[in-house]
Parts: sequence; structure tokens; C-alpha cells
Amino acid sequence: MRSSGDGTATGGPYSFHGSAADHTPQRPQAVPAVAGESGEATCEQIGYRGPTACAAAGITYRQLDYWARTGLVEPSVRSAYGSGTQRLYSFRDVVVLKVVKRFLDTGVSLQNIRTAVQHLRECGFRDLERMTLMSDGATVYECTSPAEVHDLLQGGQGIFGIAVGVVWRDVESALSQLHGERVDTGETLVRNNPADELARRRNRAV
Repeated sequence: MRSSGDGTATGGPYSFHGSAADHTPQRPQAVPAVAGESGEATCEQIGYRGPTACAAAGITYRQLDYWARTGLVEPSVRSAYGSGTQRLYSFRDVVVLKVVKRFLDTGVSLQNIRTAVQHLRECGFRDLERMTLMSDGATVYECTSPAEVHDLLQGGQGIFGIAVGVVWRDVESALSQLHGERVDTGETLVRNNPADELARRRNRAV
């Protein structure tokens, strides 16, 4: 296991199992580009307002607001400042929100979650795809291969795991049905609702 980078070695609040250099990462599927009047926007150019982030992450707005005010998960695109402004979350932010929700549901301590959040924010996109976070409730471990997950389970330390790549795809699917906002122009990106498409097909069939 390797250091978390914050001075915490093995057995600390966030332990790393194995070395990332031993594996070739695969880039996760990005949010599909969305065509607008000013061209296509990539996932890095799209922000999501609070209600949209909540819907995709499966959390309440009260949780979102509390986590932002306490610095647990802050919006990386735009913070709320002054009257009438709204927070704007990136795709990665929403993934982190969903991971935090799952950790809290399983009873992981807030201290460990904060350390895990910091690590997720520092990881590249390719790192997230192959990452599994395991926890015994007291410590969070990063596993980057099935062999590492197996080793941790064999040691009796791991109780549950979160495959970040799976969370990534869940969020991607949810956001594909919700509205986003172009960071550069402020343009609202209207997603196609599958229910609307189904209704159109039924009407054509009549």
C-alpha cells in the first residue's frame, strides 16, 4: 500500500493498495458531445446546476448545499456568490457526489470520505475508470485491479466496494437525459428525453 500524499501511510484514513504504475489505464467513456448553435461541447465544457446534479447523483438539495458550504464537495465550475447566482458542477463533481452518497450510506466516517474526495479530484479520467474503492468502515483502500480487490478481501479487511467506473457510467446515463449549460457561452443544452422519443415513435406508428 502506498501513501495518500498527505503524510498518511499504511493504516491511515486513506490507504492505497498496490501501485498504479503496474497497470495500463483505460480512458472511461466521456459524456457525449452535445451540438449547439455555437458548435459541440465536450464534458469539460458543460456545467450542471444544483438540481440537475442532485438528480444525477441521487441526493437531496439540502445535502448538496451542506456539502458545498462545509467544503466536502464544492462545485469546480462556479461557486454561488451574491444574490441570484447558482452553483455549477462539472461532470466529475457529480461523479464524486454520487460516490460520497454511497460512502455515507454504508457508514464510512466523514474524515475518510474527505480524504477519498481529495484523491478522486486529483486523479485523471483514466485512473477513475479502473479504480475500485474498498472500505471496512474505518479505512478506505484504492484497488486498481481484480487481483488487488481479491487480496484485500482475502485479508478480511474489505467489507464493500465502489467501482468508480460504474458510478461514472451511471452518472453519464442520468445526465444524458438532463439539461446542462455551456461554460463558455452560458447556453442551455437541452437533452433528448427518451420518454419523449418513445411517444414520438408511438405517434408515428398510429
